[in-house]
Amino acid sequence: MGALIKGTDGRVPTGEIVFFRSLFAVPIMIGWLAFVGQLSEGVRTSRPFGHLWRGVIGTTAMGLMFTALTLLPLPEVTTLQYATPLFITILAAIILGERLRLFRLSAVVLGLIGVLVVLYPRLTSLNDAGATEALGAAIMIASALAAALAQVQVRRLVATERPATVALYFSFSSTLISLATLPFGWVIPGGQDLVLLVACGLIGGAGQGMLSSAYRFAPASVVAPFDYASLFFATALGMAFFDEVPTRTTLLGAAIVIAAGILIIWRERRLGMDRAASKRARQTPF
Repeated sequence: MGALIKGTDGRVPTGEIVFFRSLFAVPIMIGWLAFVGQLSEGVRTSRPFGHLWRGVIGTTAMGLMFTALTLLPLPEVTTLQYATPLFITILAAIILGERLRLFRLSAVVLGLIGVLVVLYPRLTSLNDAGATEALGAAIMIASALAAALAQVQVRRLVATERPATVALYFSFSSTLISLATLPFGWVIPGGQDLVLLVACGLIGGAGQGMLSSAYRFAPASVVAPFDYASLFFATALGMAFFDEVPTRTTLLGAAIVIAAGILIIWRERRLGMDRAASKRARQTPF
């Protein structure tokens, strides 16, 4: 999806890209929910304003990321996106009151060091090209922070709402919210750009549905690490279509961020196993 967006090469405004990404994801989401027998459940909600707030934050994160894709290499955008789980951990402690233990805090600090490693060349090279890339890096960090805030809101919603409902209403809300950018210079896309935009929406919707399905068949601790495979795909696509070769600094920072993310996932799995063992022990009648 990121490669398709990058292929528009700045010819289409970001808000318009968000609109196409959201609009053409809707039929995919509806088809997926119908296939798994959750369509009737997916359209019922008791928290419309909660979904609207999630849509505002999520659409902002999406728009910022799409803007960053026009300013930075694809592998670098992907790496900085990995900061989202780190920000989720921090925001969940601040907003939801989740306990932040020393191990997880240490992993978050390690991950933020990795982010700084990726950012360092951008922040120290402020000529014309460097200033553009520094802006792109700042926008991508803002996107990761907004995405983390959106995920915290999702945690609030799933306490009473089904995941299918959250996914479907986000597609609806992001489509409508992106229309607010219409006065800021939308264009009639050419044939090639139109194909890229429609494909972006279809692939984005398919990816969202497959991810939701993955979490139905396996625990988060199994599914989540596969997200880091996106760096390999981003690197391959960047090199093949945009002549983007990731720097050693980007790869080093990515390795640190990925290591921190995997440590957090591993720790969450261990805690989950400990909680399950304690529950079984309490249920033992002797």
